[in-house]
Amino acid sequence: MKQKVVLAYSGGLDTTYCALYLKNELNLDVHAVIVQTGGFSDEEFNLVEKRAISLGVSSFKVVDVTQKYYDSCIKYLVYGNVLKNAVYPLSVSAERMLQAIAVADYVKEVGADFVAHGSTGAGNDQVRFDMVFQSAIPHVKILTPIRDKRLSREEEIEYLKANNVEMNFEKAQYSINKGLWGTSVGGKETLTSNGYLPESAWPTPVTASEQLDVVLHFEKGELVGLNEQIGLNPVVAIQQLQSIAQSFGIGRDVHVGDTIIGIKGRVGFEAAAPVIIIKAHHLLEKHTLTKWQMYWKDQLSTWYGNWLHEGMMLDPTMRNVEVFMEDTQRQVTGKVYITLYPYRFVVTGIDSEHDLMNSKFGSYGEMNNTWNGDDVKGFAKIFGNQVAIYHAVNNDTKA
Repeated sequence: MKQKVVLAYSGGLDTTYCALYLKNELNLDVHAVIVQTGGFSDEEFNLVEKRAISLGVSSFKVVDVTQKYYDSCIKYLVYGNVLKNAVYPLSVSAERMLQAIAVADYVKEVGADFVAHGSTGAGNDQVRFDMVFQSAIPHVKILTPIRDKRLSREEEIEYLKANNVEMNFEKAQYSINKGLWGTSVGGKETLTSNGYLPESAWPTPVTASEQLDVVLHFEKGELVGLNEQIGLNPVVAIQQLQSIAQSFGIGRDVHVGDTIIGIKGRVGFEAAAPVIIIKAHHLLEKHTLTKWQMYWKDQLSTWYGNWLHEGMMLDPTMRNVEVFMEDTQRQVTGKVYITLYPYRFVVTGIDSEHDLMNSKFGSYGEMNNTWNGDDVKGFAKIFGNQVAIYHAVNNDTKA
């Protein structure tokens, strides 16, 4: 009886090579699994399945983790207003974690002896997949034919042609990866330090020409409504906002950052809904959280985003931070008003019963209702007392 291998499959060149190599050269029983994180259409799944079956895989499985992706990951990225290097909403790195976990679960389901993925030895994904597999299925050996054999694209194509595999071997000018939390775009411009993606590289053309006002409804930090629609599943709300905002060309940028393996890298991304949601949520928090809630959440959220990006979603410390972040959201409820314009948006204001900017207590720079001038004099004297003592003792008044 042949030994089983579960292959994390996408239908691209690398995983097509892996499917054939694992079956023909290693004589393994190949079970292909593709993980839906909100980016594939039914038509695309049908095409991918046909190719997998034509390669002779023993089974093909689609695992939809879109809701789980939101519940266990995206929700906390919103709570934390996570934008890596103040730019990137972790569109790809976040979904890779859920994909790897889903593949590991499928390995257990079919009782496979091996698990395989098509990562090369040059990127972040190899680390993300390996670390999840090492933690979730430590008894299962990891196979990575492309990485282990150090194959070039040309060598993969030569092997597939020799085995009569028909597919479009012309490499697309740009590499596109789409999911619920945004789309990544890689191309020749992102391989340099000074190139920017041309208009033709972005997956969604800009068709909107007039401004549009939208209202986002948040309940305890989660997006649950859009305009007049309230009580939506957050996944549906994200998808609806994306369908509205993407035609404005909002959320496009090129992120440069540090990879897990120590080199700098650049990637373009298109993430209209994620960027709008994070900015809107952040403004609502500014109105409803205290100064020190905001401070500590910012510290932990930065760490959380970096650790997730580096493949550490299964670190138990992540669960600890998630508990803190969720607790901070108890009063983050209300409406946020947004105006969309071509290539930009403006967060114009909020409306919340938990708004701490409350005229009952005073108006900044104009009037106060809960203290008087003598209270401020005494406060300033006590608050600055130690600094005044330092300068008096040291005769040091330098700034």
